[in-house]
Amino acid sequence: TRPIKGFRQIVKIFFYAMGIISIVALFIQKDPLTILAGMGAVAAVILLIFKDTILGFVASIQLSANKMVNIGDWISMPSKGADGTVIDISLNTVKVQNWDKTISTIPTYALVSESFNNWKGMEESGGRRIKRHLNLDVKSIHFLSEEEIENFEKIRLLKDYLIEKKNEIRTNNPEGEIPVNQRRLTNVGTFRKYVEAYLQEHPKIHNDMTFLVRQLQVSEKGLPLEIYVFSNDQEWANYEAIQADIFDHILAIVPEFNLRVFQNPTGDDFQNSAN
Repeated sequence: TRPIKGFRQIVKIFFYAMGIISIVALFIQKDPLTILAGMGAVAAVILLIFKDTILGFVASIQLSANKMVNIGDWISMPSKGADGTVIDISLNTVKVQNWDKTISTIPTYALVSESFNNWKGMEESGGRRIKRHLNLDVKSIHFLSEEEIENFEKIRLLKDYLIEKKNEIRTNNPEGEIPVNQRRLTNVGTFRKYVEAYLQEHPKIHNDMTFLVRQLQVSEKGLPLEIYVFSNDQEWANYEAIQADIFDHILAIVPEFNLRVFQNPTGDDFQNSAN
């Protein structure tokens, strides 16, 4: 409905303008087309001179009407080298104070014509996303032996899971079946469950938001195990400390599951293999 009304208004303005031009042409005894041509030339010159101002004016209206950005919002725009807080919005420019305290000046129309991220939604959500993965060496993945299962049952975070899985396996695996036909536990699956339980108990993880510990596509760099969760502390320094704390623990605990983190060979690896 609104676009139709807007179109009608434009049509009315057009006919009003044509009427005024006809009256002026009648008084000065000139062809209306001549007046229109002259006005078009003047308009072209004005548009050329005031291009940035006109674009900025239109862009500022769009930014305001669509609530795209406000003073105090954290935005990032890599194409303009901006990543910080908006401190000023004017007709022609938007000023962003970056985290290193430098100030980036962005043309207002660039925020409409190019893409940028506004982190206001994240700040209002109560959580901040943690999305990282580590690559596991596929050569270290294997089925768990009875001895390994007994050792893992001593881990508090895994005890209930392993008891449940052992009962499930006993129920679904008939006696006398060869190992290939049986359901068995793996060290990588058990490790994934450990990471899930560890994160669920972590005091800085937001359990009411998206919570995933998942495997990604295997590649030449191994099996990626991705953590996709949200911290309940959004402050930058605290957020980075939470991520570091989580991965400090996870990387240190990997060998306990007889797994290896994959990394490309270094000079020391080649030297040791030569020796």
